[in-house]
Amino acid sequence: MALAAYRQLLRATRIAFQGDKQLLLASRVQARAGFDKGRSLEPESKEAVEAVQHAEGVSEVLLKNIVQGRQMEGNQDTYKLNIHEHTEKGDNDTVKNPRAPGGKVKVVGGS
Repeated sequence: MALAAYRQLLRATRIAFQGDKQLLLASRVQARAGFDKGRSLEPESKEAVEAVQHAEGVSEVLLKNIVQGRQMEGNQDTYKLNIHEHTEKGDNDTVKNPRAPGGKVKVVGGS
């Protein structure tokens, strides 16, 4: 269970941070440190199960919701995005209708 979650997390970092060696290495060091911290936990303990669920959640966010952008040469207002097959491409219903379930409206200031 934990080994599969660890491998899934490493795969997610490889996909999410492809081409950015510094960030890829840092994310893998962070993943390793997190799993090393939980090494002494009993496999079926509540803490171990929660740690594995956390790793699986992080993997899902990295795969579906993290998109790298690189500034295009010669144009500081244009970025090339690394959108891959795993990137979640929703229709943004909550943005279109912020009062829908899960949508939020925040009004700041006003006169």
